Amino acid sequence: MTHSKPHPTIFDSVISPAKCRAELNSAAIFDCRAKLGDPAWGHQAFVLGHLPGAQHLDLDQDLALPPDTRGRHPLPPMDQWLATIQRLGVRNDQQVIVYDDAGGAFAARAWWMFRWVGHRAVAVLDGGLGAWQQNFADQMEQGPAAPGSPSHFSQGPSLTRYIDGNTLHAAILDAHPPVLLDARTHARWAGLEEPIDPVAGHIPGAVCLPFQDNLDADGYFKSPADLAARFAPHIQDRGEIICYCGSGVTAAHNLLALHIAGVSEAVLYPDSWSGWITHPSRPVATEEVTP
Repeated sequence: MTHSKPHPTIFDSVISPAKCRAELNSAAIFDCRAKLGDPAWGHQAFVLGHLPGAQHLDLDQDLALPPDTRGRHPLPPMDQWLATIQRLGVRNDQQVIVYDDAGGAFAARAWWMFRWVGHRAVAVLDGGLGAWQQNFADQMEQGPAAPGSPSHFSQGPSLTRYIDGNTLHAAILDAHPPVLLDARTHARWAGLEEPIDPVAGHIPGAVCLPFQDNLDADGYFKSPADLAARFAPHIQDRGEIICYCGSGVTAAHNLLALHIAGVSEAVLYPDSWSGWITHPSRPVATEEVTP
């Protein structure tokens, strides 16, 4: 009688520093640190210190296209993203771990993009670089990533979905509009301030649920029960859930939090606010709305 090998554990949401350490020798690890307005900063920070064996995923070069009418961080074409994954040597049977130093604000974008190409085994390092350094400060590397061998990673059925601006515009005018969750701060959602984009406000009907509130006081994701309680009043029995933010990056943080909470896969509006406002015909709201 033959015995099959036990199926390896798959981490598909978040992973603790201790479990990440146990995966170091086999996982594909990506540093997703970035700073808006300073495209070179992420790679510079990576060179100064990163997790052992990690490679750098650049927000502007790998995870987005240059700004255009679809916003500040348009999704790259699927084939371009696949080519990036292959260039970086990721295998289909490999656990992927992504991290940053911003509570997962940038790493969640990479998490979503791996799910986009059908890769389930991808997780955000819970607590990020800060948690790693608190636990394993002596286990850091410096310098550029060592060149690896390209892989033959192949696309699988997508595990998530996205919506374009025109389709969303039509959807919010429907008799039964989708649930819209805005991951930006309340001040930006309400139109009280807008430090980045030329127009202030939000998509009509959107509920303000800042991504920062998915985390506890120590910077770790809240428990599934606490996240479910956070989202439940806004999404219960209200149809499809669509997440957006300023440019489609931190919106993925709410998608990840919903996933942790056990909610069915929500939809990303990748153009988000910065893409929405490039079309003058699309409505803008600044008043408080009650879900």
